[in-house]
Amino acid sequence: MGSTHTVFARNVQFESTFPRLSPDELVRNRHGDRLGLLRPDPQVISRMLFTRDQSQPKLCNGGHGISADMMESNCDYKKAPFFNVLAAFWIQFMTHDWFSHLVEGENDTDSPMMELGCQRRLVDGIERSLTQEEIDELGCRADDRIEPSHVEQSGEPATFDYEDREYLTRAPRTFRNTVTAWWDASQLYGYDETSRRRVQRDPKDRAKLLLIHVGKRPGAGERLGYLPLMQGCGRSGNACTNEAWAEQEAAAFPDNFTVGLSFYHHVFAREHNIFVDVFRKKTALVPDEDSGLRNPVRPTEAIRYRDVSDDELFEVARLVVAAEIAKIHTIEWTTQLLYNEPLYRGMNANWGGLFERHELLQQALEHIVVDNFGTSDEIKRRTQWYSVFAAGPGIVGLGSRRYEGRTAFESFFERGFFTSLLDGEFVEALRGRGEDIWDLSNPDHVNGGVNHFGSPFNFPEEFITVYRLHPLVPDLLEYREWNNNPNAIRAKVPVVNTFRGPATKAMRSKGLANWGLSMGRQRLGHLALQNHPQFLQNLTMERLDTLTQQVDIAALDIIRDRERGIPRFNEFRRQYGLRQLTSFNDFIDQHLPEDSSEWREQKRLADLLRTVYGQHTCDARKIITEAQVNADGSPINDCLGGRTGDLVDNVEDIDTVVGWLAESTRPHGFAISETQFVVFILNASRRLFSDRFFTSSFRPDFYTSFGHEWVINNGPDGVVLEAGEPNGHQQPVSPLKRVLLRAIPELASELEHVVNVFDPWARDRGEYYSLEWKPRPGAEADEAF
Repeated sequence: MGSTHTVFARNVQFESTFPRLSPDELVRNRHGDRLGLLRPDPQVISRMLFTRDQSQPKLCNGGHGISADMMESNCDYKKAPFFNVLAAFWIQFMTHDWFSHLVEGENDTDSPMMELGCQRRLVDGIERSLTQEEIDELGCRADDRIEPSHVEQSGEPATFDYEDREYLTRAPRTFRNTVTAWWDASQLYGYDETSRRRVQRDPKDRAKLLLIHVGKRPGAGERLGYLPLMQGCGRSGNACTNEAWAEQEAAAFPDNFTVGLSFYHHVFAREHNIFVDVFRKKTALVPDEDSGLRNPVRPTEAIRYRDVSDDELFEVARLVVAAEIAKIHTIEWTTQLLYNEPLYRGMNANWGGLFERHELLQQALEHIVVDNFGTSDEIKRRTQWYSVFAAGPGIVGLGSRRYEGRTAFESFFERGFFTSLLDGEFVEALRGRGEDIWDLSNPDHVNGGVNHFGSPFNFPEEFITVYRLHPLVPDLLEYREWNNNPNAIRAKVPVVNTFRGPATKAMRSKGLANWGLSMGRQRLGHLALQNHPQFLQNLTMERLDTLTQQVDIAALDIIRDRERGIPRFNEFRRQYGLRQLTSFNDFIDQHLPEDSSEWREQKRLADLLRTVYGQHTCDARKIITEAQVNADGSPINDCLGGRTGDLVDNVEDIDTVVGWLAESTRPHGFAISETQFVVFILNASRRLFSDRFFTSSFRPDFYTSFGHEWVINNGPDGVVLEAGEPNGHQQPVSPLKRVLLRAIPELASELEHVVNVFDPWARDRGEYYSLEWKPRPGAEADEAF
């Protein structure tokens, strides 16, 4: 499960997928004949609902700026005050590791191409063809074409009966994931034999990745080097199978490469090599000491530091880097994405537990979770209660310790766990728990900490759609220099000029430290309607044998979701147990006064949704869903609370990505919507719970003792605490900050003021989860303010 080329899963009922194809009566009642692959028109949606308005369109030039790097270029975008551009590229770096759909005939120019819209729109509720004047006004292109998604399974799915009802055994169509779904840093190290061959190891030291010296820039980090170029692109039999990757740096996952991806590939390649160097220093000091590493063939035989081979050390470094990446995403990226106290506590509990500093209590809870709930025959205990109590010890390391016999833990739980927490007897029982008997030769120990919650682990299609986060990316990057007044913007670099080969050129010419500073200080885009990058709506793809050789990525996102059977927004929410909408006006934040500018803007967008998706005369006799019922227990019908004959909004037809971008009511500090949050939180924990390398195999046997402590402490020199108490906490220096201090030491003075690397580096975080946009001391002259 979760391996390359396995079929994507679903979070929703199979019967709710593919509404445009479904013969189901509920689906027909819900949507009528209004849906199709190009209905409503995806390019019309893109241009009317996604395009960023520009105060000076010529200075933006469709996201390309006036010319390369000119300061006079300007592309307006709605900015998030508490999230930076590093965070935008981080999530692209993550998704390269998690999921990638196969596209039919991507490298085959003879494959059939599909249309992308720019054909029809609703006018007074009636669909008609666009006029040339409307096409010119919208800026869409009727001649855009691209390859369809590759369908893995189609045709009638098999069915099964349960309690006198028939259910599908799969969705009507399925699709394959071409990469591994695990948090295994496969974008860096490879996910199959071919991608692994793209990874260049240092011929002088096989434990390291190959990094070479480029240029003569100042800075201690420059001596750590840069990734070499991809070898032999386009040649038969070579791992670099795509000519478009030529002049691009070596990467296991090289598609859609940007300067932001280049940044993270370099940072973690350096971190890999730094780990190897420090491990070697440890070896020189204690060559005969037990490294903690074990060979499954000889599980009881200690492996000394001096006996760890280069290949073993390479794989240990990969495990450590992969765990660092997972930890950064869990407790650093997510806690800035969801910037409030409950989520800070929740995500840290997800990783390290609510009782991280109370080792005895953590171990007690771990035992209860793994040995009591994990082995229970009761579904509720194995699922709901397991996940609840896992917040105590945290997911990482669950089951990585075992104690002999039926200990006092279980009896204490049986008689009233929380009451016994107060007993001195409980503490004494913990102290007498005995030695850890975890055994590498025992599969129940090696895999005993994982929990799949009733289904094989893989990412679902619904998880992918809520990661369509293109509004995060600005059209122009504000370039700065770390050793030349960091407050000054030196150039405005179009993002589109830093794709593929030019990404590597941009990285090498300007340097890792300067790009880190630039993306660390710049705010990313707010996830909202009318905030997509213009360059992505006008993206040139030279491989396309089409009249335009361009694609509107915003429109393509909508089409891909329709191809892959994502339920439309309202039913999508019902499937996740969320409250439905009854009209487009439900997108307006009800807490706003109606005379406020925010209310008027949200009302304008609601009216625009009505223009794009339309209305219809409803029929209360038509039941539209079985996923939920009304508050009084009655079935939900086509009128959504109204009466037959009412003119109602086509709220059921909204594409899911459009719907969650339109959600305006969000908790304090949430960069994402409620809908996205629920999907994220459901799947985020699963990828830890299901992975033995983060649960029962998170041990020195695999990571070495040195690597195990490195992950726990965010580095080789123990826990380092942040100055003061940011947001009311004494907390360790964050994992990514520690990585950057090692990989790009010239940023030390800049990072001194940073608590979370994904918060704009020059922003004053304020007293307690402030969302204000004001400069920290020393950055008052920053041009961004």
